[in-house]
Amino acid sequence: MPSIFVGNLSYDATDHDLRSAFEQHGHVSSVQVMTDRGSGKPRGFGFVRMPNSDDAEEAIMRTNGRMICGRAVSVSEANERGSEGDRGPEPPKYPNILELI
Repeated sequence: MPSIFVGNLSYDATDHDLRSAFEQHGHVSSVQVMTDRGSGKPRGFGFVRMPNSDDAEEAIMRTNGRMICGRAVSVSEANERGSEGDRGPEPPKYPNILELI
């Protein structure tokens, strides 16, 4: 099931707003506007899942750059996270200065 990343969302955008924008292009199985764990405030991005790959591709093409809640959104296929929440390569490890003395 394709997952779609939606960035540059207005902080006023809701799950309903995203669902409405993407349902025009096919069935939407889930929508989530991401919020801060501590404050509960929106973080300016979200995810949409569509069960049909062709519908998802069309939705990405047609909604990228479109205005949703007053902001032009950036839409692309979401990168799947690894089983351990892969956040990219690890930063280089520097030696402990005390070990060098």
